[in-house]
Amino acid sequence: MSSTDTALGRILVVDDQAANLRVVSALLTREGYDVITAASGPDALACYADAVPDMILLDMMMPGMDGFEVLAVLREQEPPLNIPVVFVTAAHDRDLLLRAFDAGVVDYVTKPFLPEELLARVNAHIGLKLTRDRLERVAREREELVNLVAHDLKNPLSSVLFAADILRNDGCRPERVPRYLQMIHESADDALGYIRHYLESRAGAMREPGEAACADLGEVMQWLAQRYEMQLEARGGRLRLALPQDAAHVAIDERVLRQLGENLVTNAMKYAPGGELLLAGRPGAPGYWQLVAADRGPGIPPSQQRELFKPFTRLQQPEDGVSSGLGLSLAKQIVANAGGQLWYEDREGGGACFVIELPEAGPQAECDPADPA
Repeated sequence: MSSTDTALGRILVVDDQAANLRVVSALLTREGYDVITAASGPDALACYADAVPDMILLDMMMPGMDGFEVLAVLREQEPPLNIPVVFVTAAHDRDLLLRAFDAGVVDYVTKPFLPEELLARVNAHIGLKLTRDRLERVAREREELVNLVAHDLKNPLSSVLFAADILRNDGCRPERVPRYLQMIHESADDALGYIRHYLESRAGAMREPGEAACADLGEVMQWLAQRYEMQLEARGGRLRLALPQDAAHVAIDERVLRQLGENLVTNAMKYAPGGELLLAGRPGAPGYWQLVAADRGPGIPPSQQRELFKPFTRLQQPEDGVSSGLGLSLAKQIVANAGGQLWYEDREGGGACFVIELPEAGPQAECDPADPA
């Protein structure tokens, strides 16, 4: 919604007559609307570009650039005009009204207008517009939740399938069987834990007030190494771990940091198989710690680097064919929500390097391990 927190909505009133602007602005402001006025077509376009309103009251017959020209420019912009426009006119010409509706207006008010009539039309169209905004926001949030759940379940379920295939095909030494069984059990626990986490989030079971998020970076890195070491080995690769030299507590939930790390590790296994993957924890900017995942694969060409963090973008088709193109986009959003940054850089000597930088947890935070499912 583009309106301010205290107003019912933001309305752009466009009229070349100063008296009309004063009367309409005063009426709508008393009603609780945030009102912006423009005395010409170019002024209206400038106001619209500065802050998109929830509705436009537009005088169609103005000198110079009239309302029809203003509408034509707005409809050609990106994103296109998607708010109600109410035509204000002193004319009663039927052909003019039809032309205005063809241009995209949703209603009209004739001058001189009755205050009750103007308010009734404004309230009706603003109400419809804000209701549509709420429905679109709910649909967007539901889609984002489905994407998050589907993406986060993919990694633990892939680990379950990997370990199950090894055991089913007698592909490991007997002494390693307990390790693969443990991987299956822990991965299934993780999947159930993610589902529970999202269900609790939807139900409002959030962190207690004043309780700060915290994760131990070193412990998360060791967890990642234990979870993916054998999968890397099966692909002809190996994992090198460079733990932070000092205690490194970052301000993010441990389960979420595991998910972020899993995304970087599984990407390296897909796009740079057979080589060494370095997982490093190191100080970042003052007050920040970094989790680095660096491989010796082909890297990413500069022409494609700007596409890395766009949703539903795949730079190449992975071997398993199940990538949604959402991983890095979601990861970047999650890191930003935690007050950090995620970026890519070319690795010195060749390869790709992804860096997650997160703020250090405050002294009041207690880093407890992620709850089991």
